[in-house]
Amino acid sequence: MDPVIIVGAGPVGLTLALALARQEVPSVVLDEGPGKDEPRLARTVVLREDTAALIERLTGAPLTGAGVRWAGWRSMRRKQVTQEITFDDADPAPLHIPQHLLTDALRAALAGERLVRVAVESRLDGVEQEPSGVTAHTRGPKGTWWRGSHLVGCDGPRSTVRKLLDIRFPGRTAVERHAVAALRTELPWTDRALLHRTPPWRTSGPSAGEITGRPLPEGVWRLDWLLPPGKDLVTPELLVARVRETLAGWNGGTTPAYELLDTGVHTVHHRLARRWRDGRVFLAGDAAHLLGAFGTQGLDEGLRDADNLAWKLALAWHHGPHEALLDSYQAERRAVVAARLRAADQILPTLRGGGPGIRAYVPGATRAHDALLTDGHLGRGRLGAPGSYAGSPLAPRNLEAEVPVDTAPGAPVTDVRVTAEDGSFVRLRDRLGRGALIVLLIAPGTGVWERRHWVGAGIMPRLAAAVTALPSPAELLVAESYPGAAAHTVLLIRPDGHLVTALSGVRPADLYAAAEAAVGGAAEKEAEAGAGAR
Repeated sequence: MDPVIIVGAGPVGLTLALALARQEVPSVVLDEGPGKDEPRLARTVVLREDTAALIERLTGAPLTGAGVRWAGWRSMRRKQVTQEITFDDADPAPLHIPQHLLTDALRAALAGERLVRVAVESRLDGVEQEPSGVTAHTRGPKGTWWRGSHLVGCDGPRSTVRKLLDIRFPGRTAVERHAVAALRTELPWTDRALLHRTPPWRTSGPSAGEITGRPLPEGVWRLDWLLPPGKDLVTPELLVARVRETLAGWNGGTTPAYELLDTGVHTVHHRLARRWRDGRVFLAGDAAHLLGAFGTQGLDEGLRDADNLAWKLALAWHHGPHEALLDSYQAERRAVVAARLRAADQILPTLRGGGPGIRAYVPGATRAHDALLTDGHLGRGRLGAPGSYAGSPLAPRNLEAEVPVDTAPGAPVTDVRVTAEDGSFVRLRDRLGRGALIVLLIAPGTGVWERRHWVGAGIMPRLAAAVTALPSPAELLVAESYPGAAAHTVLLIRPDGHLVTALSGVRPADLYAAAEAAVGGAAEKEAEAGAGAR
């Protein structure tokens, strides 16, 4: 069968290629560049814990050496600390990493991957579809025709794929602008990110604004200054003045020695493609959406696009048409991103304007502005939390044995230690992304006794038989505990780590129905029934 064609060799396209390869699906990555990114320390990304874990699982290497997991976060207004957060195992820190180092890690992992071909200097200029596949044409020194089973446009905000399909990309331009500098210096704190609003050395006017400081490895900091509305040119002189004034403000009036490494202007746009699927062609990442009013998390959503789409494409590639499953990619991911954009568009004017409307969101909270901004920066709450697929067409319905746990159906599962089928102890996240559903039994005591003592006892044989009979490949794991789950609770988890359902005990009929819904079978039947009724 033909490979999946991936247009664009940024982090989203490379992540998708690796995710497909881990599920034995070949791909061709069309890279219009030379196959190497220019180092830019002023271009960084913040990844939430589970997204960073996704990259580490795919590349097989930790990212911490290339980036920094902050020890904490501090919010200040003028001279007062309004909020301080210390990260720990219960409240894990995000990962802050230069984007070119993230891309380098993905490229290095792809270098030895037999199922992925990267074609450099290959710029797309044509796409043709037919029932059996898709054909893409590239121009350049190696211009040629490429044949694929599906095509995914991961080619950024000016997506050629999106334009060739004539998909509209409405939204708002220049929602915010930030001046950005990466510099090496010493600050009074070392490993904590800072949001400083209305600093005392800039006390009036639209330029009073806010400054964000985020540490990187080796004493490097990324500083962002919110710019006033308009299109005023950010000159080198203005930027250096901001750097010196900020460093002096944070160091008691004396500007410490610093080395300016990189600068730029980060312009935030809010846009959402009307369609994310057109037959055998899909959009992902910046080709499908632009967001990021809180600095550096737009890529995080693009990586979630890749994770969501990979297992669905893999199932269709290996087992034939799964139209409802492929349709669910747009239904799930577009709804999540649209909700984040709506929240930002509703709340940002109040946050920036400082009006009383904030009480509609956090009644009586005198520090609500800073708390909401912090949520956006850290990937929490309404402005930043990972989306849930509770309203997905893949969600099962009318399960008699369904019980609540601390993870709601459709939300990402909590990472816990599990026992694999070979008796080894691994993390739950390590078993994701393999193309199989996960059935997780909560059985206290299984972490103490060797697997041979309990694998054939109690409800295990019946559950193992039920898993074998499921309509899609599934892996059976066992855990000592899971937040909010009673003993003998059975969790069904998608390959991308979102909870399908939790059931009380071994209920083969409910487990089968939930698994069938999770891979689009129930939606297919509903569609066929509706067509028959017409």
